[in-house]
Amino acid sequence: MQLPDFRPRPKLVTKTTAITRPRFPVIDAHNHLGQFGGGWDKKPLTQLIDVLDRAEVRHFIDLDGGWGEEILDNHLELFAQRAPDRIRVFGGVDWAQWARHGDEFGMWAAERFQAQVARGATGLKIWKPFGLHVRDQHNHLVAVDDTRLDPLWAMAGRLNVPVLVHVADPVAFFDPVDASNERWEELHAHPDWQFPSPPFPAFLDILEACKRTTQRYPGTDFVIAHVGCYAENLDWVAQWLDDCPNVSIDFSARIAEVGRQPYSARKFFIHYADRILFGTDMPADLATYQMYYRFLETDDEYFPYHFGDVPPQGRWNIYGLYLPDDVLRKIYYQNAERVMLRLPKGV
Repeated sequence: MQLPDFRPRPKLVTKTTAITRPRFPVIDAHNHLGQFGGGWDKKPLTQLIDVLDRAEVRHFIDLDGGWGEEILDNHLELFAQRAPDRIRVFGGVDWAQWARHGDEFGMWAAERFQAQVARGATGLKIWKPFGLHVRDQHNHLVAVDDTRLDPLWAMAGRLNVPVLVHVADPVAFFDPVDASNERWEELHAHPDWQFPSPPFPAFLDILEACKRTTQRYPGTDFVIAHVGCYAENLDWVAQWLDDCPNVSIDFSARIAEVGRQPYSARKFFIHYADRILFGTDMPADLATYQMYYRFLETDDEYFPYHFGDVPPQGRWNIYGLYLPDDVLRKIYYQNAERVMLRLPKGV
């Protein structure tokens, strides 16, 4: 039998709690509406609003504007302008322009971002090619804490808009893809997700550089995606949050990681309840939202974090965190209201 054909069915008998609606309204602070989010830019807006209504998602942050200004303008027109009370769109950086602007790229990017905010963008999304693939005019890999980008981070602070950063994937993506790699199947399905060092920077080098950037700009609010990009080590993320009051995290696409360490995760979510944002980073779908609600609200044990026979990320199940109401309120919507929904300044 080949490993992909191994599909064990647990015989463990546990309770199943059906959560059809969240205890409080929800803000999905990390998601997409383009090709990475189910292609909602090709579907009627009324269908999307119907899904959000049934899932009781009050606001939705679309991060796809970061792929380019043409895409940003398209999403502003399709979503933010037609549903301004429900959907907001983040802008981004055209890294390909670095060769043209050289050492002045950071200033150019800051000016372009200011123009994006003036057109309706409400935040800045930094995608994971930053730190892995982005190169300057000399074809040198750009470090995440490169000071030439300081004007961009300063501009976000001046405009009073958040910067949502994704700079590293699960740590196993940086390890050799051998029999010890817990993401073996996932990495064989997506070989372009492998970032061995060398030639890529080491995982912790990227995260430590990101932390230095957030420390340099205490007046700019950063949201570090996917549990600080290090869901496997909550102590490391906790130290980042302790050291940088301007940093928050989301747990989008990481319930598989967080849900397999329920004791530590529950303590972490309660202790940092003011610093955690709800997000799924999965196509807007009622069943997906209900899975996330079950993870946050119930004490269910050993249930799948996925749909289908083979787990997409790793061969394990997860446990619910049964968070108290005061924590759920903050994570479901109050934190995102404070960090993601405020109005920009100076435009």
